[in-house]
Amino acid sequence: MLIDLENQTSLPFELEILEKIAASLTARQIELIITDNKTMQSLNQIHRGKDAPTDVLSFPLENAFAGMPLGSIVISEEFVKDKSKLYGHTIQDELNLLFIHGLLHLLGFDHECDQGEMRAKEKELIEVFGLPPSLIVRTDAQEAK
Repeated sequence: MLIDLENQTSLPFELEILEKIAASLTARQIELIITDNKTMQSLNQIHRGKDAPTDVLSFPLENAFAGMPLGSIVISEEFVKDKSKLYGHTIQDELNLLFIHGLLHLLGFDHECDQGEMRAKEKELIEVFGLPPSLIVRTDAQEAK
């Protein structure tokens, strides 16, 4: 198993799909934590100086060597549920989209400073795994503001 899961919630999902997504990009282990907005807000404040909950955070292991995990992805249960309703897709689809976003950050992609490489890779993975394109659409809309 590539994913070391810590589900601190009752969010139902299929880990196998996330495993396939991870395996398409890396052979290294990833810690995945599903948690609540209170925890997300605390992590966002500590690590990014933003006192608000967020949908996904990534924590790559610095100076990791072969055999070590790639890092951790933390996803908010509330964001998964709310965004899946808002965009009219399943909880699994929303979780997959956020996992892709977090995993790309672990792999060194950064949409805040790249030239569209992360968006292009997200689009490619969304198409490969048959996911709704809402992540690209809503992120592009947020960046246009």
